[in-house]
Amino acid sequence: MNSLRNKKRTPFNPPFFWAAKCLIILSLLTTGSWAPTLQAQSVGIGSTPDSSAKLDLSSTSLGFLPPRLTKAQRDSIKNPAEGLMIFNTTSKKLNFFNGEEWQLFDGTMTAEIGEHFRGGKLAYIFQPGDTGYVAGQIHGIIVSLSDLATNAPFGCAGTAITGADGFALGTGKQNTIDIVTGCTIAGIAAKLCSDLVVGTYTDWYLPSKDELNKLYLNNNKLGLANDWYWSSTELANDLALAQLFLSGSQSNFLKTNPARVRAIRNF
Repeated sequence: MNSLRNKKRTPFNPPFFWAAKCLIILSLLTTGSWAPTLQAQSVGIGSTPDSSAKLDLSSTSLGFLPPRLTKAQRDSIKNPAEGLMIFNTTSKKLNFFNGEEWQLFDGTMTAEIGEHFRGGKLAYIFQPGDTGYVAGQIHGIIVSLSDLATNAPFGCAGTAITGADGFALGTGKQNTIDIVTGCTIAGIAAKLCSDLVVGTYTDWYLPSKDELNKLYLNNNKLGLANDWYWSSTELANDLALAQLFLSGSQSNFLKTNPARVRAIRNF
């Protein structure tokens, strides 16, 4: 027993250990059928690497398998690098990060209604016949992440605001410009929206009647309160249109009445 205790031990040498491990791995690589070919700082597996590629994979029977993540796991990646690629097991599609957001390989977005997107939440995607629809492209409406006010007035009761009477999709932005130009009272619904800045996004506005209704129709994924919200559609000197998100009903509201305010922007 004493002889075992007194026996001189060879100290553990980490650099030697890792060097030996690397030599073993290199030996396995160079003796296998899939050994890499090194050429001018490029690596080829299965063939001589192309001079324009850092890594060149070649096979007629096997594929390239990128990391496989659920959408939630993908979204939990902190500070993804531009060009980062994963296979999204939720959507069953390849995704890459373009430096701002995750996209499909054809360049279209991966975001869905209700998801965080370009300063807010994706609220609506334009359909054929909508103002703003472009065949082969994806455009739509983004809603701010929270209400800008819970009891703001429309403003300028007793005054008709020239031009702020648009109802349809695509008219809310001009309505907002007209309201802010014709009504300089602080704290009104349109002014709160036009003053909103989220990161680099400054083009927010108060939705028109039809734009506001699109938010209501998708509210199960947007989470707006079951309360009255202002639109930017003026009806008369003392009246503007608001919508109750509890039921979806739209009604003529006195401009002095308090209502919630939620801003939107287009993309």
